[in-house]
Amino acid sequence: GPEQGAGPADPRLGAAWPQPMQHDQRQRTHPGAPLGYTAAVELSSDRLLRGNKQKARSSRPAGGGSRFRIGGRKEEAERQRKLGLIRTPVLSCYRIAVISLKGGVGKTTTTTALGATLASERQDKILAIDANPDAGTLGRRVRRETGATIRDLVQAIPHLHSYMDIRRFTSQAPSGLEIIANDVDPAVSTAFNDEDYRRAIDVLGRQYPVILTDSGTGLLYSAMRGVLDLADQLIIVSTPSVDGASSASTTLDWLAAHGYAELVARSITVISGVRETGKMIKVDDIVSHFRTRCREVVVVPFDEHLAAGAEVDLDMMRPKVREAYFDLAAVVAEDFARHQQAQGLWTSDGNPPPVAAPPLPGQVPQQAPQPPQAGAPYGAGQPGTGHPGTGQPATGQAGAARPGVPQAGAPYPGMQQAGAPRPGA
Repeated sequence: GPEQGAGPADPRLGAAWPQPMQHDQRQRTHPGAPLGYTAAVELSSDRLLRGNKQKARSSRPAGGGSRFRIGGRKEEAERQRKLGLIRTPVLSCYRIAVISLKGGVGKTTTTTALGATLASERQDKILAIDANPDAGTLGRRVRRETGATIRDLVQAIPHLHSYMDIRRFTSQAPSGLEIIANDVDPAVSTAFNDEDYRRAIDVLGRQYPVILTDSGTGLLYSAMRGVLDLADQLIIVSTPSVDGASSASTTLDWLAAHGYAELVARSITVISGVRETGKMIKVDDIVSHFRTRCREVVVVPFDEHLAAGAEVDLDMMRPKVREAYFDLAAVVAEDFARHQQAQGLWTSDGNPPPVAAPPLPGQVPQQAPQPPQAGAPYGAGQPGTGHPGTGQPATGQAGAARPGVPQAGAPYPGMQQAGAPRPGA
């Protein structure tokens, strides 16, 4: 009938096919953009879906929902802002060093709880390494899936070509956080040194977007140099006590005097309530002291579950404590964007998506050359760093190529010769 004739004309006849004029004009607004770029910008879910914002609000995990309900809309909006920060894409390994001169202040607890928070909220691979030379206890905070330690991993470096190769050396918590343990025998663990740490980070940094290092209590043991040189973020842990705070402050003095002033200025202080805080301590005064020295201070209240020193379970923490670690994760994540831009990589700031592809791994970003700083990326632009399995020097070579202490931010010794695969590799 007549209805059939009212349908669209056969496109093969060309008569009723719309002219692509409009699209051409749009295309010119983004010269060189890939196919589909305009659609991605103009037809994004943010623009086209009704109630997209409301939907996002209810998308948090059911288990953790109720505890943030009290404060209402403003608090919820703030939580979503922090969650957005924590989920910033990390396209080049971001390294966090957790340090303290005093033992027993909650350094390992901070490393594990922060790592678990990042892992559960980001949903990508987060790794914590125990680089403590004195029988580190990070391995006790997660149910062990392997007896392997960081030293075993270093021995195996020539054979580590994929994530699955590395996964055999890690244990994973329910949060998704993976850890690499250290030897519990202090006589054995002294063998893990600066060069070992740098080699381990070089390999692990290709597989994990965020790596936390639980370091020892000394500042002068060998691996500490590498921990500080390669750190993008420093977290210094103190207790709400006179000796804890003064020890942490002295640590910052020492670091600033030894070439790490920039790292100190960007650092975060965690006031960790490892014991119930007495009435006499003015925690606010400690906080305001560190505020003048660091980028931010986060106070973590006392928690029975964490004080037990056993496996860390986010769901067992008091809501206030879990919230403190969530805030800490957001503060850490505020620095992700700076780090990505320094690497010449795109960071998400909403619309529009980037036109250009990010630089290839190992290529130096197009910007004015700057002198390497403490905490500069390892091996940026060095030959050989982008090829898993071939970038590792033989140990004799690396030892020989080390006339003095490596400079801040320099790749581990022997990296320059690492371009060619060694015989039998």
